[in-house]
Amino acid sequence: MTRSVARPLNLGPIILTIILSAFTAAGRCGEVDTATFDSKTLGKPYPYSIYIPDEAPAKGTRYPVVYLLHGSFGSATDWLEQGALEATADALTRKGVIPPTAVVMPGSQSWWLDGHNEAAATAFLTDLIPHIESTYPVSQERSGRFVAGLSAGGYGATRFALMHPERFAAAAALSPATYVPLPPANSSAYRHPAFLDGAGNFDRGLWQRNNYTAYWDDYRDSGLTVPFYINSGDHDEFAIAYHAAVLYETLRQHQPEDVELRIVDGAHNWEVWRSALPDTLNFLLSHYRP
Repeated sequence: MTRSVARPLNLGPIILTIILSAFTAAGRCGEVDTATFDSKTLGKPYPYSIYIPDEAPAKGTRYPVVYLLHGSFGSATDWLEQGALEATADALTRKGVIPPTAVVMPGSQSWWLDGHNEAAATAFLTDLIPHIESTYPVSQERSGRFVAGLSAGGYGATRFALMHPERFAAAAALSPATYVPLPPANSSAYRHPAFLDGAGNFDRGLWQRNNYTAYWDDYRDSGLTVPFYINSGDHDEFAIAYHAAVLYETLRQHQPEDVELRIVDGAHNWEVWRSALPDTLNFLLSHYRP
């Protein structure tokens, strides 16, 4: 539901500390696998990590699945090594905050778009998701499929949800790099090979054709709504608190009961994203409909 940004998080840093302490004391609820598969789109192995609960899904059902995207120049292990994904998912599952849920953390060399260096969006949608759904007991339905990400991954999660609302039940964008009309001068987008043309120049047209604003009209007219959770630190050095608020307001005008915004104390770093992860998973899985 839409709430004032002044309200505290449901599960903030203090609660994160408590549940991680509980995790340490009580042990694990899931296992992590790191793997690759041959991507036809990329013409090379596609890396990913996946968290799978120890508890089997109920008979005749599959796990809900969250696709959790990394940031610029990140990797498929970032959320495990720096984001406390495994401990957080274990603790939330044990406490019954979320149902047993699979979390897929793909690796990409692009900003989750078909850029100058690789067709990351096509590979994610047409190679990775079908591979995961045919390899693991995860949901193959919109009602059990979610997408989230941080920074460039928040840019990717936003565009995937708005481009394909028929595929995702809810989305989350943490410190999303959804700059309108262009990234700030200090953004890594200006040196990322995804956006550099053959002459090594930043491709403004590529950015603008792939940012969420390019898909907004089609999303608004689709008749579908993807609930959104948006989070940013108030001291983010890329002015993302402002851009997150712009994204929030755009969504609020369309779906006032299905968007949340949290501006928290922090910068553009893992302290903010780790603290946001419990609330993020809680929000996404609250929209799970078995």
